[in-house]
Amino acid sequence: MKHTCRIDHVEIGTGPLAVIAGPCVAEGLELCLTVAEHMVGVCEKLGLAYVFKASFDKANRSSGDSYRGPGLGAGLEMLRAVRDKLAVPLLCDIHEPAQAAPAAEVVHCLQIPAFLCRQTDLLLAAARTGKAVNIKKGQFMAPWDMAQAVAKVRSVGNDNVLVTERGVSFGYNRLITDFRAIPQMQAYAPVAFDATHSIQEPAGLGDASGGERQFAPLLARAAMAVGADALFVETHPDPASAKSDAACQLPLDEIADVLARCKAVRDAACADD
Repeated sequence: MKHTCRIDHVEIGTGPLAVIAGPCVAEGLELCLTVAEHMVGVCEKLGLAYVFKASFDKANRSSGDSYRGPGLGAGLEMLRAVRDKLAVPLLCDIHEPAQAAPAAEVVHCLQIPAFLCRQTDLLLAAARTGKAVNIKKGQFMAPWDMAQAVAKVRSVGNDNVLVTERGVSFGYNRLITDFRAIPQMQAYAPVAFDATHSIQEPAGLGDASGGERQFAPLLARAAMAVGADALFVETHPDPASAKSDAACQLPLDEIADVLARCKAVRDAACADD
């Protein structure tokens, strides 16, 4: 059985490769619009489906002094402006059950952060909004354990669920990707691959996460080779100045080449499907 997940007009699991992309955090409306407009153009040219993502709050920062974002109210207003101007589907993460309903009034998909993927109340609150739910696989979770997270969403009648692979813990401050996880989790739901968090080094800089962004395109192509249904990437016009995940985000002016190569690999890998 081939599972699908619909985020507004984007259906993940059938049709063209879906791309979920945007800055790590909604630093400002100008940044969000710049990234979204660029991504819309790139994806239209390549024939890819597109969902814009940005976070209004990053609750899982390495340091308590790190920038977290504009907050729920201001962040959702930025996302609403992007939606209204560009008619693009939206995704954002939530960290508490109380955030689900207000976020669902604006965005089309609620994302469950990896560290929170087993939080039953959070999963059920997201599912009960009726919006699509993207569950990031925890760095501590085996692929088959995600079946229970998916089942929690479906238990309240919401079948619109997506799972995202983002690497697993490998010693200190490093993640590693087992690409067998993608086809294994496709037994439960469509699977996206998060290329930019998979090369993250959590707390690798002491008071912030490090990362090796040069390897993100390589891992993205590997995920396409095993048939991932969607690609998740964070991108910024000037990653070095980003207020969150500066070491991991891909430069916006390089994203077209990254996606073109990924599309070519996935088209070849899925040619016989």
